[in-house]
Amino acid sequence: MDLTGRHAIIIGTRRIGRAIALRLASLGMNVGIIYRNSQVEANALVRDVRVLGRQAAAVQSPLSTDAEVAAAFDSLETTCGPASVLINLASDYERTPFDRLDAEAWDRGMSAARTNYLLAIHASKRMKLLPGPTRGHLLQFGDWAAGETPYRDYLPYLTAKAAIQFMTRALAVELAASGILVNTIAPGPSVRPPDISEEVWATQVVARTPLQRESSVDDIVELAVTLLKSDTITGEVIRVDSGRHIAPTGLD
Repeated sequence: MDLTGRHAIIIGTRRIGRAIALRLASLGMNVGIIYRNSQVEANALVRDVRVLGRQAAAVQSPLSTDAEVAAAFDSLETTCGPASVLINLASDYERTPFDRLDAEAWDRGMSAARTNYLLAIHASKRMKLLPGPTRGHLLQFGDWAAGETPYRDYLPYLTAKAAIQFMTRALAVELAASGILVNTIAPGPSVRPPDISEEVWATQVVARTPLQRESSVDDIVELAVTLLKSDTITGEVIRVDSGRHIAPTGLD
């Protein structure tokens, strides 16, 4: 699919989201940004996309209801045109040890899967109105450990990511006849959470990857571009994790 002149909506404005947005703008895409709290980062990204000569806009939304998702899409469509690409990177990475698990922790964690569902449904219904044969792409983000290799203290978060990864296959089946492709990238350790020290991150997280390095943001960006240009790749969950999924998980 030729990306030139098309519109991508991106949820998530920080490291990976920002890099993808700028790469797509360099390829001639307009970029719409939906943010929850990161207004400064979102506005800065809008300015940087416009410097590259493309249309850009940002809108704040909690994305918790059908009406909120539809209103955000309507606002971005006014500036950037109908979206043929949706990229959802937004997700809280909340550590929840077992003794703190309760109904509230479950609801907070699973809200990411619910938002992903709402975004995908509303975006794909609009993409169905675009010319084919390939009308659009949904690109989601999972986690290397959300399949068969969970780690401790992140049960709601990983369960939500597992739901998103299964949703990838289910949506791909639902939308194939409409020419809408659905894929997920599952990064490994890529951005150190603020509650983990640099020493712990280096010795207990990154060191456990077979390649002894963080997941490459550049690799994630280029994989995203490859998937968005594809006309025949759908229903895939692709890890970019420095081999973390093939290393022993351990119990900690």
